[in-house]
Amino acid sequence: MSQSRQTRDARTVLVPALTIAGLLVVWQLACSLGLVPAFLLPSPAAVVSALAKDALLIAQHSATTLVEAALGLAIGVATGFVFALLMDRFEVVYLALEPLMTISQTIPTIAIAPLLVLWFGYGLAPKVILIVLTTFFPVTVSLVSGFRSVDPDVLDLLRTMRASRWQVFWYAKLPAAADQFFSGLKISATYAIVGAVIAEWLGGFSGLGVYMTRVRKSFSYDRMFASIIVISALSLGLMRLVDLLEYVALPWKRAERKKQ
Repeated sequence: MSQSRQTRDARTVLVPALTIAGLLVVWQLACSLGLVPAFLLPSPAAVVSALAKDALLIAQHSATTLVEAALGLAIGVATGFVFALLMDRFEVVYLALEPLMTISQTIPTIAIAPLLVLWFGYGLAPKVILIVLTTFFPVTVSLVSGFRSVDPDVLDLLRTMRASRWQVFWYAKLPAAADQFFSGLKISATYAIVGAVIAEWLGGFSGLGVYMTRVRKSFSYDRMFASIIVISALSLGLMRLVDLLEYVALPWKRAERKKQ
């Protein structure tokens, strides 16, 4: 590993860490000096204390949210993959679905969630459906864009060699779309957690959204901030998992990184 790369990697870690640490110090000082009332903004120390006190309860709610997010994300990715294949294969399907998909993303999830709860109750189904609706779009768009980015000369060469449609897809289109697919998957992973929390907020029996609703009604804003930290941590964890999957699935990316 070169010295320049070591320096770059160190800066990548240190700069964000120091920035976050600085913000936490300023936040703590503002609360300790009474510049901000405690009932409006709890201090970082109070948030950490609340997180420690409710650790077991938050862990139980987090497990519910993770199950909902994982199930909805899996179905959303599968749905997005099927849609992308159909849109790439049939131009009529692309022309029909592309505007509908775009319009679907202009509808706020906070407006859809109450309807899903009304139609499907307070169980698992409305949460999963909402997550699917919010996660399939980035995957579909990224895959369609990737499929259409293949060099036409490569496609012509494969057709000249009498490659089947499956072979063209496997050897040309899928590798070309892999990079963009994982970029879309990272976005979908964060949407999955947020979508689950929104659905739980509006109706449910357990989950971080339910927990946040309860502590909000009791004006326990330190616990509210603690749950926000957990939600962010779960989203970041899913993004790191996608990074790991990308590292394993794309060996040529590993080779490129080693050369840098």
